[in-house]
Amino acid sequence: MELTKRKKEILKIVVESYIDTAEPMGSKAVVEKMSGKISSATVRNELADLTEMGYLEQPHTSAGRIPSPKGYRLYVNELMERRTLSAEETAEINRTLSDRMSGMDEVIARAGQMVSSFVGYPTYAVADHTGASTARRFELLGVEDSGVIAVVMLSDDRVKSRLLQPELPVSASQLPELSHLLNTHFTGIGASEMNARLMNLSDQVQGNWFLLLNQVVEYAAALVRESERQQVFTDGASQLLRFPEYRDVDKAHDLMRFMSESKSALPVPADGAPVQILIGPENVNDALKESSVIVASYDIGDHMRGLVGVVGPTRMDYAAVAARLSYFAESLSAMFGRKNQLPPKEEKE
Repeated sequence: MELTKRKKEILKIVVESYIDTAEPMGSKAVVEKMSGKISSATVRNELADLTEMGYLEQPHTSAGRIPSPKGYRLYVNELMERRTLSAEETAEINRTLSDRMSGMDEVIARAGQMVSSFVGYPTYAVADHTGASTARRFELLGVEDSGVIAVVMLSDDRVKSRLLQPELPVSASQLPELSHLLNTHFTGIGASEMNARLMNLSDQVQGNWFLLLNQVVEYAAALVRESERQQVFTDGASQLLRFPEYRDVDKAHDLMRFMSESKSALPVPADGAPVQILIGPENVNDALKESSVIVASYDIGDHMRGLVGVVGPTRMDYAAVAARLSYFAESLSAMFGRKNQLPPKEEKE
């Protein structure tokens, strides 16, 4: 059966009405929104055809029609009008991005929270390492009470530090030489090789030095191992309760629990497309079969990308969410492209 121009217009009307109202749509309501004159009988026939073709569903015999996942997919691919953000929307996102963030880790961790605030749906954010990081540089700094701050710069430009208390005292004058030793033997390698090299040095350095080296290498190896795993942050799961699709408390709680306890199973597309939309059954995980997910990716830097996903009912406003998510991701890519320059902090009066 051919999907004519009129059928596509009717499908578009039904989808957009259902997004707005969450109510099935009957033939009379469709007639009122058609661009030309058409009888209710003709629309009823077209609705029946669209249902038979799998683009619409009829919840009850006497009810109107609602979109099916197949209908949403055609709408997203061909019928949806791409949204352009208003000046107010772009200003809102720009304000969010410039809100006192102190480092790359904080940006990634808060990305989902920021998006949830201006799309009104649950979100998740992923720090996706396309390759494992290594230690690029070490620095040891002496502090009072014989403490040592170990500073580790990673190959993905993150800088981490930890206050260590050496088991045996090491003088501040020896720290530059120990830093040199670390930079000579423990940069550019994986965690297991770090441990192997540490063992090889055990007979070559004095005991108090080796104990401190062991603490620093153990810390750096943990950072490198962490970079081999995806970090996933979720936010706004309780937003689901606003939507009629989740009036069934058990259904809402099941999805909220999934986002909290199984967040590593949330979709992380591998092909790097700027924005992807997964509708209902297109989601691999059963917990998302009755939901839709919109995911945007942004470039962070060396061997790393970020993703922000929005989870909601299949009735979500795809055009509005995709536009906002796309602008947010493009802004983050531009921000990190400026040598990881974060937005300026707001000055407190």
